[in-house]
Amino acid sequence: MKLDHILVTRENKTIYRYENTVIKVFEEGYSKSLILNEALNQSRVEETGLKIPKILSVGNINGCWSITMDFIPGKTLDQIINDNPDKSDELLELFVDLQIEMHTKTSPMLNKLKDKLVGKIQSIKDLDATTKYELLMRLDSMPKHIKLCHGDFLPSNIIINDSGAYILDWSHATQGNASGDVAITYLKMTLYYPELADKYIKLFCKKSDTALQYVQKWLPIAAALQLLTASEKEKEFLHKWLDVIDYQG
Repeated sequence: MKLDHILVTRENKTIYRYENTVIKVFEEGYSKSLILNEALNQSRVEETGLKIPKILSVGNINGCWSITMDFIPGKTLDQIINDNPDKSDELLELFVDLQIEMHTKTSPMLNKLKDKLVGKIQSIKDLDATTKYELLMRLDSMPKHIKLCHGDFLPSNIIINDSGAYILDWSHATQGNASGDVAITYLKMTLYYPELADKYIKLFCKKSDTALQYVQKWLPIAAALQLLTASEKEKEFLHKWLDVIDYQG
């Protein structure tokens, strides 16, 4: 098998197009358990009936682990927004509707969002013990839900074609509180789509009948989670959200 059609290169992995499939090849030495868990997560999400790429196989290519899945033709929502700035409001409606539909699904075998967040917060070296304690107490007070959560729901992870909208990249999938998932998306939107971020969170709250203040309570927790993979510039931004005093927007 000759892989030479690179779709995207990311940290620790390269994603190729091969005939009617996409092959995600991880760098040598990347954790096998994380790769198998990612494939398992996506397989579980398949069972919800959402439109997503189906896992076809997990294999080994030249000593590197790989995941092969369906190739979904089309354009990302990110590309469509950039090509049609005059339609950004309409496209944002589609984006929010898709996330709300996702949150109606359940996948009981997925890891719980709260459990994941506890482990991540405890592992952050940039935070002192007092801040970690306050974040963990805030997290513990949040209602426990079992909704399907993506963990990286962004326009770049949605493909649009004549058959509809497909959601990509389920490596962070969990079951939990939808507002926690929305808080993660909002903070990433402020970084990558600053002109749409506030419109996004207000539109989500309106369409889902969720109090804006409730989603805002999740923002310090979401900021702490993102510290683990953020660049130095992003860390400066995220630290501003770590004050556990209620944010007033």
